[in-house]
This record gives sequence, structure tokens and C-alpha cells, in this order.
Amino acid sequence: MNAGLVQLHADPGAFPWLVADIGGTNARFGWVGGAAGTVEHVRKLSVPQHAGPAEAVRTYLGELADTLGNSFQAPRRGAFAVASTIAGDRVALTNSHWDFSTADVRAELGLDDLVVMNDFEALALSLPHLQASQLRCHGAAPQPHGTLCVIGPGTGLGVAGITETARGWVALPGEGGHATLAPIDDFEADLLSHVRRHYDHVSAERLLSGIGLPVLHGAVAAVTGAPTGSALPAEEIVARGLSGQDACCRQTLETFCALLGSFAGNVALTLGARGGVYIGGGIVPRLGDLFFASAFRARFEAKGRFSSYLQPIPTALITDTLVALTGAAAAIRQRPAGR
Repeated sequence: MNAGLVQLHADPGAFPWLVADIGGTNARFGWVGGAAGTVEHVRKLSVPQHAGPAEAVRTYLGELADTLGNSFQAPRRGAFAVASTIAGDRVALTNSHWDFSTADVRAELGLDDLVVMNDFEALALSLPHLQASQLRCHGAAPQPHGTLCVIGPGTGLGVAGITETARGWVALPGEGGHATLAPIDDFEADLLSHVRRHYDHVSAERLLSGIGLPVLHGAVAAVTGAPTGSALPAEEIVARGLSGQDACCRQTLETFCALLGSFAGNVALTLGARGGVYIGGGIVPRLGDLFFASAFRARFEAKGRFSSYLQPIPTALITDTLVALTGAAAAIRQRPAGR
């Protein structure tokens, strides 16, 4: 994505804004210079190489100041989308050493305001602003009205919704990835039975994520009697499955897509996401045509008496890795200055 092409038509306010999408490995920073709401000057920095977000921001702003020269101004407002649950002032990233106080970081950076939100809340806020070039759809494209949801198999499994109100779009953050995963046939029941020997609770994330793919692969091998060697990491399972050199890895990917379809249908029913269901995260874009040829869509619709409810709901893959920055900017725009 060229983030500079995405416009949010922000209301006038104190500019510039600083936006960030912070994961366990990398932090992406962007800049909103004026009321058009355009996110630009996107830069990715290593999380392990910085002591915390303030240090990473200073690196980013130092490089940006060199780029902009006399036109550089210190940011006035900021929004961080982080891969962690947000509850109060203290933020501890799930998969990194960053542990910080929102108030302390705001003061250290001299910001008038700093919004810190879950990364999938930011991703949900981006959905109404996505362009066709940022999506690959199963048939018709989602329509930004009513209620939308996003499901993201990455390192974990993120889930969030967004609903349209008279006062604008409101994100519905949650921890849906930890909901219990349900089988649809005897094969999947056997898979889950195998996994339950090792885990008391088999959540959707337990199988439908980067940490879950090796677990799913092991279960597929056990149930089908495929030869097993040492456990494979997610990246290798994907590579082997796509290349056709490993039948068990291929079946793992096909099972992954089928289970994801069933889970996505459950989320759509729960939220009433009739405007569209989006798939984000880092895993599915790597599957390419296999995902679109898989049972995902059929399983999404396979809800018995409510199949007719799900059939008109569009599903789309988000192909742009920077859209959370757009969502972070939307969060600033929707928050009254000085709050």
C-alpha cells in the first residue's frame, strides 16, 4: 500500500498527527500532515532494537526531520495500534519486551493527546476506508454500511467488528479468537479430539494462527496416519503445502481454510456483519489462489437454516499490510481534541 493515497477526510484539528502499528517484531510509523487525513512517510522499525515506543518514535521523527527539513513540525496528536489487550494506562505487548505507561509516553513525546488501542480495533476502523486496490474479494466487494467485521490469522487470531451509527463508525473490539472452535464433520471432530489431549481448551486461535498451524499439522498427521518427523514451523508448512511436495502440509492448509470459513461464518452471525467480512493478518495473503479455491466460502455459508442469511454477505481478503495506520488515524479523527 502507498499509505499516502488513503484519505480519511479528517476534520480540522491540531496537526501533524503521529500514527503507529506496533507488533511484537516490527513497528510501523506514519504521518498525517493535515486535514485531508493522508497517511504518509511510512517507516518500519525493529521493536527488539528499541527500548520502548518513545525511543522508536524519536528514531522515526529524527529521520523524518532530516527528510522534511524546515517543513518538519513536532506531532501534536498520536495513535498507537498495539498487539495487546488494552485495559487502563499500562500497556504490555504480548510478544515483546515493550511495557509502558500511555501517560508517560504522551508526556515524553510532548503530545497533546495519545490514543492507544488494540491493533484489531484499529484494523476494524480502517474497513470503511479501504479501496478496491487493497482487497481481493470472493465475488462482490463488501459495502461499508451497517456492521462489518475483520478476522486476522497472524501470530495469533484477531477478531473485531465495526458498526455504523448516527455519530459515525464505532469499533467493537474483543477477543473472539479465543472462542471455542467447533468441528463440522467426523474428520474435524477427530482433529479436535487429538488436540484436546494436549490442551484443555481448543480455541480458534489454537489452530487458526501462526502458533496454531504446527498444532493443526500435527493433528492432521496423527488422524490421517501420515509419516511424522520433527515439528514444522508455520512458514515451512505453508511453503511445503503450496509447493505440492508434502501432501500432509497441503491437507493442513486446506483444513485451515475450511475451519476458518466456519469460524468466519460464526462471527458474521454473532455480530450481524451483513456489510462484509474481511480477512486480515499475515497468513492468508501468502496462500494466494489456494485460499480462493478452498472450502472457505462454502463453509462460511454452511449454517443450515441460516445459509440464506450468509450467502449475500461479501467476504474479502485484505492484501494491504498498512491499513491499521489508516485505522489509527481514524481513531484520532473521531476523538475530540483535548480529551
